[in-house]
Amino acid sequence: MKVKCEYCGQQIDENQKICPNCGAPMPTANRMAGGQPKTIEELKQWYIDHKLPPEKITRFFIGKDIKEPKAFGIYKNSAGDFVVYKNKSNGERVVRYQGTDEGYAVNELYQRLRSEISDQKANGSGSNKNKKNDKKKGTSIGDILLTIVLLPFVCPIFATIYIAIIVFIISLFDNSPAKGYYNYKGNDYYYQGSSWYAYDPDLDDWSYASNSDELNEAINDDTDYEYRTDYDDDGTRFEDTNWYDSGTSDDDSDWDSDSSWDDSGSSWGDSTWDSGGSWDSGGSDWDSDW
Repeated sequence: MKVKCEYCGQQIDENQKICPNCGAPMPTANRMAGGQPKTIEELKQWYIDHKLPPEKITRFFIGKDIKEPKAFGIYKNSAGDFVVYKNKSNGERVVRYQGTDEGYAVNELYQRLRSEISDQKANGSGSNKNKKNDKKKGTSIGDILLTIVLLPFVCPIFATIYIAIIVFIISLFDNSPAKGYYNYKGNDYYYQGSSWYAYDPDLDDWSYASNSDELNEAINDDTDYEYRTDYDDDGTRFEDTNWYDSGTSDDDSDWDSDSSWDDSGSSWGDSTWDSGGSWDSGGSDWDSDW
């Protein structure tokens, strides 16, 4: 089975750890976190342990070749290959991976499932809060705030003043560091989206920094850029590297901050689903290739 190098675009053997053409690390060598499911059966158990809704609701089918539209899945075919697929809303199938590496195949669907959990929670579908709107007569604080918010859209002059005030207020309170690479106490870090990532030279890998509070306190007011090493302005996005996992964030306010993700020994947030919430698979992006 040939796979495409994400850096140079050349097709190489799937078991290669380093691309022979450009020397870039291959996803099969870097994207597998310790402790995460590596077989289809382990992924099935992970799904159960995290109390996710039935597969007909989430549309994630583990160990099944589903032909229906709007479905993610993984299965082993008659030839012995592991197939990871996505059926779009129009029924078109996109094969994400097909080959003999079960660990890599499982990881592809595992990462997509975690990303979907994150999206569902961010959209509020996983909240167990029963919101009841008690309508009261008269002008409420909410009505006043709504008027303030809508006023700039009615009058252009107010819009200009409104934007200027917002920018000024944000500048007063937002002293967070800019996106990019930093070096602190001899260690390399990357900051993006209110999250810190630490680099481990022994493993040649990145993970969420366990000392984020210390980094925020030391570097947030780094007006002289004592710790900055790279502005990351060359067009290369950190989230496009093999180390970045877009499906998790320990700063997601919708997640249980008292829980920890222990698949790789890092505190990545809790992917256990709230059984009192509702999963809306209709809101998933079914038209993309993945």
